[in-house]
Amino acid sequence: MLHRRNDPSEAYRRVDFDARVRGADSRQLVDLCLEQVIGSVGRAIHAHERSDNAAKSAALTRAVSALTALQMGVDVSNPTAAALVQLYQSARNAILDCVTRFDAATLRTIRQDFTEIREAMLRSIAA
Repeated sequence: MLHRRNDPSEAYRRVDFDARVRGADSRQLVDLCLEQVIGSVGRAIHAHERSDNAAKSAALTRAVSALTALQMGVDVSNPTAAALVQLYQSARNAILDCVTRFDAATLRTIRQDFTEIREAMLRSIAA
């Protein structure tokens, strides 16, 4: 645990994250959470391949936190709200399952799905 607190890359990531959250609008926050899911799942897979259980656990925890934030931020008046909540909950449950029974293929699928969602969202904002 102490190692994580002294990890310069983790400290930089935290500062970057905190700075991006401050002053962000709702779309930017959704984008940040999607980015966190994608990156954290990728880091978990990489950590598993290196047999780094501490890094894997930290990455899975970060992914679950980002999914929880996405789920809590769903506008229930939006017609797609139920589908979004189901998507986020399903991904969250699958990631939590990987804590005890790691499944890289499932995590790769989740990562790809959220990458596609993020790309579609960014294209719609740019249009």
